[in-house]
Amino acid sequence: MKAIIHRHILKELFGLFSVTLVFFILIFAMLTLPELTKHIVSYGIGLYNIMCLIVFQMPYFLQFVVPMSVMIATLLTFLRMSADREIIALKASGVSLYYLLPPVLVFGLFGTLLTAYLAIIGLPMGKMAFKSLITEMVTAHMDAGLKPRQFINDFEGLMLYAHEINSKTKSMKHIFIEDRRSTKLTTTITARYGQLVWDYKNQALRFQLFDGSIHHVDVKRYKADPITFDKNSFYIDLGKHLKKIGIGPKDEEEMSLWELKEHIESVVEKNDQYYLTLMEWHQKFALPSACILLALIGLPLGVQMRISKRSKGIVLGLVFFFLYYIMLSAGWVFGEAGVYPPVIGMWLPNLVTLLIGLILLKRASEEKQLPKLDVDVILQWLKIKLRSFING
Repeated sequence: MKAIIHRHILKELFGLFSVTLVFFILIFAMLTLPELTKHIVSYGIGLYNIMCLIVFQMPYFLQFVVPMSVMIATLLTFLRMSADREIIALKASGVSLYYLLPPVLVFGLFGTLLTAYLAIIGLPMGKMAFKSLITEMVTAHMDAGLKPRQFINDFEGLMLYAHEINSKTKSMKHIFIEDRRSTKLTTTITARYGQLVWDYKNQALRFQLFDGSIHHVDVKRYKADPITFDKNSFYIDLGKHLKKIGIGPKDEEEMSLWELKEHIESVVEKNDQYYLTLMEWHQKFALPSACILLALIGLPLGVQMRISKRSKGIVLGLVFFFLYYIMLSAGWVFGEAGVYPPVIGMWLPNLVTLLIGLILLKRASEEKQLPKLDVDVILQWLKIKLRSFING
């Protein structure tokens, strides 16, 4: 009988979790598409690359959605059992509320392991893959923007011209480059032929030029210094352009656990970057462990609440998760400012959630009524706040 009850609860928990997770993933995809549409217009990327970008961004989103889905699935499961009088039947058979804990804890542990994988492994891999793909698209667009027999001024302070361009081999003939990036010196370069190469390490376009000349013109002295060369390289740094679209040096979210630890241990001065890195380290463990704690809250709430509609149950689950997220965000802000240690900011929400869960579980097991929550009022409040946010 015990095994049957636990299997029954686990089956419903995982079923509702899957539905909830797919629902939030679809919402994420719809919210992400407008932003990715800019990349379609700017760089002409295809549907496959768009799907890859969405997948690469998914771990960051899912590390927050999985705990929320665990909370909602647990709440809906026991709301349904309570509404169908299954909880009453179990109590009448001598089954206590604590007896229903094992499947909930197993389910919470599953959510913890999944979130830990997303936060520790999936997030850095996804961030780096996203950055790499965007960089490839930008460089491909830069290559495509070079047209033969046209003056190109897409790069600030530079004018480029090539009489012939082979798009397949990236080779050019009869090249002219005017460099006005310096206020004191103007440089003009001509070359008989050249090769375009993308320097991934330095995030730059490199023009490998052959058989040409360089003319440095001093603007103040009106003096020109001509130099001939057999082989020369000219670089165009794309770092500023890439930073505009969010592609810059590796940040704390892109670091592995080992890199985070090395960075924390190597810091001499405890500045903002140090606190950000330390908070990211603790968040990778605090956020996954919240799955078990949120599931612990969902059990007593679902047993004692009387809600007939699942949509109201979802709203209630979202409210409790948002309360947790607000505490986590506040901890992040105060931890970043150095008001208190980051370990407190990241783990205090978990401690509060644990205490709430234990109190609710104890009251529910003793048949004491939980504080009354009017879900209709909460839903109306959320609608008002959302409408005011949209209207500015």
